[in-house]
Amino acid sequence: REYIVAAVAGTPDASAAAERLLRNQEDIGAAIVGFYGQAAGDRLTALLKDHIMIAVDLVGAAKSGDQAAFATHDARWTANIGEIATFLARANPNWPEKDVLDLLALHLKLTKDEAIARITADWAADIKAFDDIFTEIMVVADALHDGLAAQFPERFGVTVAA
Repeated sequence: REYIVAAVAGTPDASAAAERLLRNQEDIGAAIVGFYGQAAGDRLTALLKDHIMIAVDLVGAAKSGDQAAFATHDARWTANIGEIATFLARANPNWPEKDVLDLLALHLKLTKDEAIARITADWAADIKAFDDIFTEIMVVADALHDGLAAQFPERFGVTVAA
């Protein structure tokens, strides 16, 4: 959100917000290293950093009104979430690819809605989109947690019936 707000307003903190977003992706990748290894953490980090950089391109295209560039970056963003969903599904059988893809596709839609609402100064829609994104990302976090707990019950204090 901070990036979208700054980028749409054209304020100098947009690049700092983008850098912070990229650091978040490093943190997420590092969080899976203990479960899936360094190579998996590095791959997820790379996919998520691509996700953020595509979002930066998408917001720029939306702000400038360049529909062709917007469509190109939107297609790249959609392909990227497909790669993320495939990666996660291969890592954990409790993260079905279609389910992960559905969650990530909703995240893209809500993020685009938020950016467009901000660009068009539809403040009520902007706030609603933020609320929806917040709720949706909590669902994603819960799904990822539940999948890890199911795959690694001993690490989550879950007793497995014999």
